[in-house]
Amino acid sequence: MTRNAFADFLVRRRAELRPADIGLPVGGRRRTPGLRREEVAVQAGVSADYLARLEQGRDTNPSAAVVEALAEALLLDEQERSVFGWLALTSSHESRCPVASPAREQLSETMEAILRALAPTPAFVLGRRLNVLGWNPAWEDFAVPLGLLDDRENVNLAEYVYTHPLARRVLRNWAATADTFAEVLRRSTLRRPGDPDLRETIDTLRKNPEFTARWRPQGTGLEMAKVLRFEHPELGALDVPVEMLESDADQSLVVWLVDRSAAAGPGLRLVTPQASGE
Repeated sequence: MTRNAFADFLVRRRAELRPADIGLPVGGRRRTPGLRREEVAVQAGVSADYLARLEQGRDTNPSAAVVEALAEALLLDEQERSVFGWLALTSSHESRCPVASPAREQLSETMEAILRALAPTPAFVLGRRLNVLGWNPAWEDFAVPLGLLDDRENVNLAEYVYTHPLARRVLRNWAATADTFAEVLRRSTLRRPGDPDLRETIDTLRKNPEFTARWRPQGTGLEMAKVLRFEHPELGALDVPVEMLESDADQSLVVWLVDRSAAAGPGLRLVTPQASGE
């Protein structure tokens, strides 16, 4: 039987957790990452066989009490519990489960106009996978020396941070930025569990040990990076505040306030300061 979105969520979440997360001793070799099925079953007060049926999609009608117990055992935060409960509710009716539309790769006319209007401030538009859909000349001028536009057909901020040879040298807060992008993608999978393009991006990134190490729940208290700290090859050390404005079309306008004096002025403050990936 094909697994449903609820079953996929269970399997992925169990793989994300570590024994220490639920108070188990660390040690001993494990054939697969994450918690054993039996460990989660004990925490939730259900049988390992029943949990196996849920994970394999053979049982699609868990009770509210079971869903709540599993949410506790899997250490889900409020947002995750909401998605988890909704997936459980629809697991027996796959036609009701969300089938995510393909990532919208075409830049909207509105976003194109805003990018032009923001010149000479560097700005670009993100898709749902942290893929860059379009940018203005000012951002291009800033990004080219960083290697961000080496492959103009596939510009993805997460792939750049984790795989580009220049990323660690030009990002002085590389670790914080890497944490932010991993968490942004993880939360995106909660909102769009059926998005095949998003899953493909994550599967590719998980081949990188650094990403795999960060691909685990950080919780809602994670301090998202609001400033990118560059050692720019041409401009030197720069602390760049990041502003972001989301649209209803799975596109987000991102502005890098490279000119710190401009950042202090009211004209370019688009929204309340947010995370670079939020």
